[in-house]
Amino acid sequence: MDGAQRHDFRTLSSRRIYTGAIVSLRVDEVAMPGGHTAEREVVEHHGAVAIVAVDEQDRVVLVHQYRHPVGRRLWELPAGLLDAPGEDPLDTARRELAEETGLAAADWEVLVDIALSPGFTDEAVRVFAARGLSTVERPDPVHEEADLEVRRVPVDEAVAMALRGEIVNATAVSGLLAFAAARATGAATRPPDAPWPGRPVAFARTRAGR
Repeated sequence: MDGAQRHDFRTLSSRRIYTGAIVSLRVDEVAMPGGHTAEREVVEHHGAVAIVAVDEQDRVVLVHQYRHPVGRRLWELPAGLLDAPGEDPLDTARRELAEETGLAAADWEVLVDIALSPGFTDEAVRVFAARGLSTVERPDPVHEEADLEVRRVPVDEAVAMALRGEIVNATAVSGLLAFAAARATGAATRPPDAPWPGRPVAFARTRAGR
C-alpha cells in the first residue's frame, strides 16, 4: 500500500555453514512481521557475466558444456564468474568470450541483469550483447572447457530452441529473449558501463575476511 509503513526485515544474527571456491552458505535469523523470527538460508556467490555474441550473419555464439550438478551438457551463452577482485564486468566478459570461443567484439551493450534465484541466493548475472566479432587467440582450455563445443546458431533458431525446451539455462534463455525483444521493439539498451546495483558483494567480503 502506498504510504503505509513497511516491515523492516532486519537480520538479527548470522552463522556461517560453509565457504568454498564458488559459494558460501550462511543462515540468517530474520525479523518477520508480527514479531516472529525465521531462519533463511543464503548462498553467497561471486556473480557472473554472459554474452549474446552475434555475428554479421545474425548468428549467436552458443557453447555446449557439461554441468555436473544436472549431470548433462547444456546449451549456454559464453559466460564466466566475477571472481577477479575489483574487475570490471565488461573486462570479465571480454576475457570469457576470448577464453571460451576465441572471439573478440568491437561493440558492447548491456542487455539485462538477472537475479537468478533470489529466494535463496544473491547470485546475479549481467548479460551483454556483443557485435563486431573477430577471431583472437584462445588459451588452452582446462576442465569442463576442454570438452566444450562452440556453435553459431541463427538468432531466431536459438530463440526457438529456448521455447522448445532445448535451451534451459536461465541466463541463456533470458539473454536470448531479451536480445530478440530489444531487436523487435527497438527498446533502448544500456551502455556497457551502466551501473549495476544488484551485483553481488557479500561473497567477496566473506572470502576477504577468512
